[in-house]
Amino acid sequence: MSITPVPSGDVTVSVDGPIVTATFSRPEKRNALTQAMYHTVADTLEAADADLGISVVVLTGSGVAFTAGNDLADFASGASLDGVQHFLDAISTVKVAVVAAVNGIAVGVGLTMLLHCDLVYVEPDAVFSVPFVSLGLVPEAGSSLLLPRVIGERRASDLLLTGRRITGAEAAEWGLANAAVSPVLDVALEAARRLSLQPPLALRATKALLRSDDTTVAGRMMQEMSCFADALIGPEFSEANAARTEKRDPVFRR
Repeated sequence: MSITPVPSGDVTVSVDGPIVTATFSRPEKRNALTQAMYHTVADTLEAADADLGISVVVLTGSGVAFTAGNDLADFASGASLDGVQHFLDAISTVKVAVVAAVNGIAVGVGLTMLLHCDLVYVEPDAVFSVPFVSLGLVPEAGSSLLLPRVIGERRASDLLLTGRRITGAEAAEWGLANAAVSPVLDVALEAARRLSLQPPLALRATKALLRSDDTTVAGRMMQEMSCFADALIGPEFSEANAARTEKRDPVFRR
């Protein structure tokens, strides 16, 4: 299964070797997400997983927003939530690395989806908020579990219960992002490039370990040892060893 570039529309998709970039491209609506947009991004993540030539998916937005969250008119119409469920299933289980480049406003799912990304870079003056309670709603995307893990219970309660806003600089300080940098997309793409040079099977396996549901030390060690044993007899370790012996750069994709 290969990725098909999508040059226009509410979500655009581009492919540069092992790196896929999906851009929310509805700037007139601050990239508010419709069910159709959710399906497009989910399809892209699933296609990336199925293509062993892909290592990284970069998510970003166009204009002044990463995304203003859900298109409330779309949701209030009573339409099915299949799109958002499809997206949440995909981003929470995707095997390839996901890098977010938060270029501006990130509201609701614009913040909660970051909890499922592996690396997050934000513009220092980006604005984050999760105003679910203010809208008479509740958190989604597993954020009631994951946000306290990432930024601590007190800060998570502050954001989720009051809906207050924080800047990109604060998000980085709190650990929600790796760094607050500008121009954010350039930095995110460079990070994606570095990831793409890593052995792809080891990259996927290590992400799986980091996301494992087994929280016991003994259980995680068993998982790691099983993966380690497989890797020792795998092609990537063999190539890394050969490259070291031959004093050359390893080649993990042919």
